[in-house]
Amino acid sequence: MFDELKDTIIDGNEQKAEELTARFLNAGEDPREILDTGLLAGMEVVGRRFKAYEMYLPEVLMSASAMKNAFNLLKPHFSKSEDIFLGKVIMATIEGDVHDIGKNIVSMMLECCGFEVIDLGVDVPVRKIIETCKEETVDLIGISALLTTTMMALEGAVRMIRGEITGVKVMVGGAPLTHEFAEKIGADGFAPDALRAINMAKDLIGK
Repeated sequence: MFDELKDTIIDGNEQKAEELTARFLNAGEDPREILDTGLLAGMEVVGRRFKAYEMYLPEVLMSASAMKNAFNLLKPHFSKSEDIFLGKVIMATIEGDVHDIGKNIVSMMLECCGFEVIDLGVDVPVRKIIETCKEETVDLIGISALLTTTMMALEGAVRMIRGEITGVKVMVGGAPLTHEFAEKIGADGFAPDALRAINMAKDLIGK
């Protein structure tokens, strides 16, 4: 039923994505079905194509923007009795690194899936992450590093977090990282792309 919306997300057509979403809502379709079968299904295809080098970053950003705009139309239509809140997540790029495109896509998709996201931005000191975590009582911390020089700072960051906070999960991501590296530094998981970051976040929080 939502194949056209799915294709529109893949194409990154913001206007059409909003129009279709509004049309489905006006027709009484379930907002959750629109989200899962239309928006997120479209981004799943985008993620696969990006990984296979069949789509490039500007196209991914267009798709992500189309999904975000459509999701903003959906949000008010979730009933108050429906629990779409999955947990609270801090997202940050490690100190010394100013790359944020991947982090921004992950943050946006987490929000669309029902997470509350506190995006601290780029070049974030570990102390700020820890203080925010204590103030907000978060479930998960996501830290990215896009440089081989800054990825090494993740080990110290994870160690500091573990030393001051209990019960919070730590997920890392970034182009130079690997599963083996994440395990070595004591992170709870490594997400190589945005879609797997969503699934990992759900698994780590237990949703």
